Parts: sequence; structure tokens; C-alpha cells
Amino acid sequence: MKTKLFIACAAFSGALLAACTPAPKNNVLTEAEKAEGWKLLFDGKTLDGWRDYNGDSLTAPWIVEDGCIRAKGSGSDASGYIVTDTVYENFELVWDWKIAEGGNSGMLYHVVENPKFKVPYVTGPEYQLIDDFGFPEPLEDWQKTAADYAMHVPDTSKTIIKPAGEWNTSKIVFDNGHVEHWLNGEKVVEFEAWTDDWFEKKNSGKWKDAPEYGLAHKGVICLQDHGSAAWFRNIKIKELPRKTKEVDLFNGVDLKGWEIYGTEKWYVDNGLLVCESGPDKQYGYLATREYYDDFDLTVDFKQLANGNSGVFFRSFIEPGAIINGWQVEVAPKGMDTGGIYESYGRGWLVQIPDEKENILKPGDWNTLRILVKGDNVKTWLNGEQMVDLSDPKIGKAQGRIALQIHDGGGIKVQWKNLKLKTL
Repeated sequence: MKTKLFIACAAFSGALLAACTPAPKNNVLTEAEKAEGWKLLFDGKTLDGWRDYNGDSLTAPWIVEDGCIRAKGSGSDASGYIVTDTVYENFELVWDWKIAEGGNSGMLYHVVENPKFKVPYVTGPEYQLIDDFGFPEPLEDWQKTAADYAMHVPDTSKTIIKPAGEWNTSKIVFDNGHVEHWLNGEKVVEFEAWTDDWFEKKNSGKWKDAPEYGLAHKGVICLQDHGSAAWFRNIKIKELPRKTKEVDLFNGVDLKGWEIYGTEKWYVDNGLLVCESGPDKQYGYLATREYYDDFDLTVDFKQLANGNSGVFFRSFIEPGAIINGWQVEVAPKGMDTGGIYESYGRGWLVQIPDEKENILKPGDWNTLRILVKGDNVKTWLNGEQMVDLSDPKIGKAQGRIALQIHDGGGIKVQWKNLKLKTL
């Protein structure tokens, strides 16, 4: 009797304690979280810090309701997205969410804002949020909750989803290309971005015609109104440090790690990378398949014929081999090798003074160095500094490195020793 009475009293005391313990407050950080570097992305009262995608104010169908960010459900595939004011690179991102019956939404990251990109998902990966049980159409595994949408499917043996109208907790970890998706305390997706396997998935599925999908190393965070109500709270983020690495961009054997745009010729000959005008005599580009934002790059080049070429940085490619970004000029003597040209908008940003034109060695090997950090670009040709430019527009951009063939025909340039260190 004494044992049973003790157990009963203990159970009653535990229940009473649980009933008297205040529920955790929403949209606040503990002192421990603050000390660890966590920050709130939603204060529980306003939408301060959020705005329309590609906009400077908030007009999209989102409101604050009962301490939650709510999607009204009037968005569509083409509209209804809101993004953070702040750009994030490496992070842990945690949030609570619930969705309307039959609903569909998402949390996107590394979203690039540019008028050329009409919707966020052509650049930013998406943690899928959807009503797996009540969605009106059959779902593929890559469409289900916690999937890396259209790329990596969740581990269904670990997937615990609460139904529409109930709160779930999700987490994304992005740590220098290592990615994890968590759902209600379980890790259900894990992969490495920008590996051969990752690029194979990207180029063979839904994103094969979205050349810049998933390449950005940083970007805004985005919430999606996909035509159904969704609620978000306790959105918090902790930034993680960037890691540096050294990269040989050219292996001397083939064009692995590069992508060809246009119809001009790019090939390897006797351990050298060669660009040569083709029969169409148009612009052509050989672009890294990865983005490189802050870096120190050295490359050797030899102009065998009309060497009108260049090295683009923080650039992206549109269909039709149209490049957007900045070029460090490589051209015949008297044509500003080492200068900076913007491919759209402003044209020449820095041209080379006449007294520096003799630094170029026509028909011989030259060494070009490009240092890009934040909004500053420095260039050197054969050890002599050519440019020191700070520009806010460059500072906001990110993208690929790309070698160029100018239009007009008759161009042939050799390249070697393309060595890069990220910063």
C-alpha cells in the first residue's frame, strides 16, 4: 500500500508541476540562445525586416496574426514571396510552422534578388512545407514535407509530421556546402552541395533549364505563399563561419568543373586550356559551374591571335549565352588588359592608362591576378597593379568566374595555371 500510495502521490505531484509550469514564450530568445549568437527573424508583432522579393517594401499578402506570420493564401507561383532584408551565408535556421488543410508553402534560402530572376526558386533551394496527408493531388517524394524540393527526398523512416493545423518544428543547417534538413527533432535530409552528385541531380531534373539554381553561397531567406494559408513563428537564425579553400580551376586534362555557353570552341590541348572562335563568330563563355564571390585568382594566358578575351567574375548566365557581371579585360596591346568592364549598364568602369599598356607581352605568357573582396577589386598584370576599384554594385553581387571569347572571329588564346583561393 505504501508503494502504491507513493507512486500515486508522485504522479499527482508531477502532473501538478506540469500544470503550474508556464508555457514557453514564443518569438523570444533565452539568455543562453543570445549568448550562442541566435537572432530572431520575427519579433511576434511586426513584419519589420521583411519585404517583397525584388522589392523595397512589403505589399505581398502576409500579415501578423496572434503572434504568427501568416500567409493569407492569395499568392501564386509567380507572386506572394517575402524575403529578409539581410543576406545570410552559413547558418542554422529554426522555425515553427503549420499549414492549412491541402496547403503548400516553403522556406527558401540563398535566394538571389535581381530583376533578371522573376521568382525566388530559380536561384534559392527550398525546404518544402506541404500537407502530405490532405494535398489534393498525389505527391512525388521530392515534393513532400522537408524535402530539398526537386533535389533530395526525406528519409521517410524518420519523418514525423503533424497534420494540417498543428505546429511542426523545422531546421535547416547550411555549413559551407554541408546541408541538413530536420523535422520535429529528426534529421531527415543530409547532402553536400556542389558535388558531382549534386550537379547531376540539378542538371537532369526540374532545374536543368535554371542555370543559376542553387549556386549562390549566400542570399536572402524567403517565405512562400503558394495559394494557401500558412503560419510561422519562432523564426531564429545563428550564423556559422565561412571556411576558405584553395582550388585548381583547371586540371590540365579536361573541362571538368566548367560549363560551355555559346557555340565557340573550348578545348584542352597538350595540358593547356584553349579558347578559339568558331564558325558563328559570336560571344562565347566557359563558366565555372560553381560560384566564387571573395577570392584571389591567378591565371596565365598567351594570345596566339587577336586575343580579345577576358575573365568575368561575380557573373551569371542567361539563356542565349548572355552574361551579366564584370570582366577583367584580356585584349591586344592598347585595349586595356587588366581594366574592368561591366557587361550590362555602365560599360567601362576602369580603363588602363597608356603608360601601362607596355606591361602586356603579346605572343608570350602573361600572368593576371584578380583579388575580389567585398566591394573591392584589384588586378595585377605581370606583377604590376592595374586596378584598385571599390564599387557598391559589385559588392552586392555574386556569381561565377567565366572566360570569354569576344565576337568577330579570329580569336585564339591559351590559358594555364588557374589557381584560386577563397577568402
